[in-house]
Amino acid sequence: MKTLQDAFEHTLQDIYYAENALTKALPKVQEAANGKKLKDAVAEHLEETRQQIKLLDKVFKSINKEPKGEKCDAIEGLIKEAEGIMDEATGQARNAMLIGACQAVEHYEIARYGTLREWARVLGHDTAHALLTQILDQEKAANGKLTNLAVSEINQA
Repeated sequence: MKTLQDAFEHTLQDIYYAENALTKALPKVQEAANGKKLKDAVAEHLEETRQQIKLLDKVFKSINKEPKGEKCDAIEGLIKEAEGIMDEATGQARNAMLIGACQAVEHYEIARYGTLREWARVLGHDTAHALLTQILDQEKAANGKLTNLAVSEINQA
């Protein structure tokens, strides 16, 4: 990668891979969660993730590129960590740790989308900038919902 455009396209492929990987991982997290509220929060984010992939398809289209993913080692590691929690944690610790793992993913996504959004702005990709802003706002909101659930209920148990 030599240019900001190259970096933008590579990182876009990285997050596209990540979002698609999450559509496979989140149903397992939902199944492993104890309690309706956490299961519902994970299910809601799974649907939001599917919608974000559609928005990413539009981002690719807006820069005249075909949507495709590039293996994302970071998301692979975060998913592996969540799988370890599902295998090892029990009781109330499981839910607390699952929320922590989900928030690690959210923070990664927030960092990626924040970077992509600003690169889109600098590169003059106005449509991409608007779409990436929309996704970034959704990721921040999802993180907030997880924080509220953890603070108000899960961590109290």
